[in-house]
Amino acid sequence: MSSLRCQRTIAQRVAVSGFGYWSGQDVQVEFRPAKAGCGVAFVRGDLPQPVRLPVDVRLRVAAPRRTVLQIDDIRVEMVEHILAALSGLGIDNCEVWVDAAELPGCDGSSQAFVEALDRAGIVEQSLPVCPLRVNQQLQFGDEQAWIEINPPRGEGLSIEYRLDYGPGPVGRQSLTVEITPETFRHGLASCRTFLLEEEARLLISQGLGGRVTPSDLLIFNAAGPIANSLRFADECVRHKILDIVGDLALANCPIVGHVIANRSGHQLNATLVASVIEQSQDSLAARRCA
Repeated sequence: MSSLRCQRTIAQRVAVSGFGYWSGQDVQVEFRPAKAGCGVAFVRGDLPQPVRLPVDVRLRVAAPRRTVLQIDDIRVEMVEHILAALSGLGIDNCEVWVDAAELPGCDGSSQAFVEALDRAGIVEQSLPVCPLRVNQQLQFGDEQAWIEINPPRGEGLSIEYRLDYGPGPVGRQSLTVEITPETFRHGLASCRTFLLEEEARLLISQGLGGRVTPSDLLIFNAAGPIANSLRFADECVRHKILDIVGDLALANCPIVGHVIANRSGHQLNATLVASVIEQSQDSLAARRCA
């Protein structure tokens, strides 16, 4: 995706309904157009007074298996798939209104959000995009799990991910993708959250995910996905790249660079974003609404 373009928003409001994987609570998310320079923000419209949570890596709080933003005791949970959809399609400015704390899981991918945003239509705005361009290598993690970002190979963002689950149905997978609206729509958006059967049983024993069935995402036993089938032979590594796209969107502006990740998760992804912002000369505040 070229960094030399105008900012974009959506042409009209559009909604997606579902339930939260963790809470099981019904939720509706409504995407609304936003003015140029506003960036992306979540708005908790279910509260007595709506609370706006701008997308900002500094608002991220630690949570297992998902990305969560929080101001005081108000939070929005599992935002990565929505952020991936917006970022992957090159939408810079949008208000995301929700009527519960946890965003809908849908099928564990970004597909429902991409389809909704495409129905809404994408329009260009008057201000130019001001991306964060990486000029030096940054790396975080250890020998087992790490992520690094390097100067770009082209004009946009590219991501290489190395997945290693050892012997078994998931196995080892690797893939490199140049992130554009086309590659995101057709090669990443439909790729679903996955976990092993024993991980799913542990979560259920903790009172989590009780409403989720194997048809709602990918749950692997020794033979492969339970009551489901893969959309790509390497769907798991594609989903990991989708997650990185969503987590990099915590910068609230495009990042131009080449990412290489080995078994990285949300925490390492967010650490990388914070460091990219710290190293940048750009002011994010100038691109956001007060």
